[in-house]
Amino acid sequence: MQKETYKKSKCNNEQESDFTKEDPWRIFRIMAEFVEGFEELSKVKNAICIFGSSRFSPENKYYKMAEKTSYLLAKNNYTIITGAGGGIMEAANKGAFKAGGESIGLNIELPTEQKPNRYITKLHQFRYFFCRKVMFVKYAKAFIIFPGGFGTLDELTEGITLIQTKRVNWFPVILFGEEYWAGLFDWLKNTVIKLKCIDAENLHIMKIVNKPEEVLEIINKC
Repeated sequence: MQKETYKKSKCNNEQESDFTKEDPWRIFRIMAEFVEGFEELSKVKNAICIFGSSRFSPENKYYKMAEKTSYLLAKNNYTIITGAGGGIMEAANKGAFKAGGESIGLNIELPTEQKPNRYITKLHQFRYFFCRKVMFVKYAKAFIIFPGGFGTLDELTEGITLIQTKRVNWFPVILFGEEYWAGLFDWLKNTVIKLKCIDAENLHIMKIVNKPEEVLEIINKC
């Protein structure tokens, strides 16, 4: 009786998780996301991607700094691209919007729906994270990373890994907020480099800043 129950349960699970018929069709959806993204974003010039936590309110100091940073960049003819959500993403789109610049959002479909912020002038929807990340990297002249969680760290490490392995041409990766990122740099220096998991020169891929004007200066130089 026990064996029969197990077999029946296993069979039902296999039937429920059988994606063999779905996967070939999923490829077409993935292709469509790439094609649509390439068609739209290939027209974008001087794009800067800004990342950070979706949890910060407009009263948060990093929200205010992200808004000011994107305002300065947009006034200097840079296009702002974000993940389209709230927090830092909203702040960055807001700054670009106020400056009269192009404010792009690459939104992702999530189980808990992420509603695009209202400061976006051009919105693109994605189902797959990896398609969306390709768009960030392919069209960015720089990454600006504000304090954030796992998603922000994922976008940071994606960018520096591609630069480190020379899979993309070098571009500035700017970390905003020394008090937030200093611990990461200390860990990289005192643990990761010490164990020779990366070379010391790899740290030069990233720069830490504390002011919006510093961001603009670095990007203009590059």
